[in-house]
Amino acid sequence: MTRTTPPRPLDVEELFPRLADHRGVTTRLHPRAGSPDASVSSIGGPLLWPVDEPWPVCTEPHRRGRGYRIADIRRRRQLLAQAWARDAAPGPTNEERLLLKELERKHRVPDLADTDPVPLIGLVQLYQRDVPGLPVGPDGCDLLQVLWCPFEAHGPSGYGPALRVAWRRSDQVSEPLRAAPEPLLVGFEGAVPEPCVLHPEQVATYPYVGTLPARLQSKIDAWEERQERKSDKDPDADVLTYQHDLSIPPGYRVGGFPSWHSTDPHAMTCAACGTPMALLVTLDSREWDGCVSWTPVEDGRLPAHLHDPSPTRLAFGRHGLLNVFTCPARPEHPHRWSIQ
Repeated sequence: MTRTTPPRPLDVEELFPRLADHRGVTTRLHPRAGSPDASVSSIGGPLLWPVDEPWPVCTEPHRRGRGYRIADIRRRRQLLAQAWARDAAPGPTNEERLLLKELERKHRVPDLADTDPVPLIGLVQLYQRDVPGLPVGPDGCDLLQVLWCPFEAHGPSGYGPALRVAWRRSDQVSEPLRAAPEPLLVGFEGAVPEPCVLHPEQVATYPYVGTLPARLQSKIDAWEERQERKSDKDPDADVLTYQHDLSIPPGYRVGGFPSWHSTDPHAMTCAACGTPMALLVTLDSREWDGCVSWTPVEDGRLPAHLHDPSPTRLAFGRHGLLNVFTCPARPEHPHRWSIQ
């Protein structure tokens, strides 16, 4: 099934004509539960990985001997999905709740040292043929793969993800790996994705308000204040905002503009050459949240108990998103990322 973004509640360029100079395009990936294989683009599906290339691991020092078993996480999700899919009395029974509680239990591997290698988990695989707007990688690579360590304990602060961004030529993988190694434990349930197929759709997008020229920012702020005053007079009125309804769509997407909703905007420049970096891909904990104007038409037709705003089950920060940036001048230069 395709996914179609509803028209915006109003024409933002008619409201703010100068925005036309800043219009961009982003590709919403619309991941939904499925059974992808390594030959297609996916979130959480198997990666096209050469059998003779070592699977990447994390050896950064952090505790990895206590956490959740992947089999328990998947079993718990399966039980919840079955419970909520029931037409009659959707939701887990008392017996199911007891089992779900048991599956939430943490486990220990006492002899696992803090620097023992942890196999990374594949998050995203994107073929250029499938995803409009996906740039060509270094040396003509057509396949983007993103993996991460399933523990949030990296970097100087001791908190944050450890990502591996890989590009490859898909036609040069003659013998793919049959099954990727898995870590014994993961640090949190949101580190493990559910396999999802993609339904790419290109839509118009506009920059985060804090990155626009000051005069245009002021006009948008004044308009939003008027919207809020209307809601004070009529609590049932729908209040539109530039950030939530008119500029940057939520969910997984390629290209466009990054959101800076949890921090002030800051420049992302290439550490190797100083070039301003471009947004490569956004990974989001939710496809839509309190604001539902971006909910695809097809999802809106489903019964309320089958609405699933988090099909991948991944979590970035506190239900945030992960922006991955690339150097547009030299795509082989190191990538950077930001949690929002």
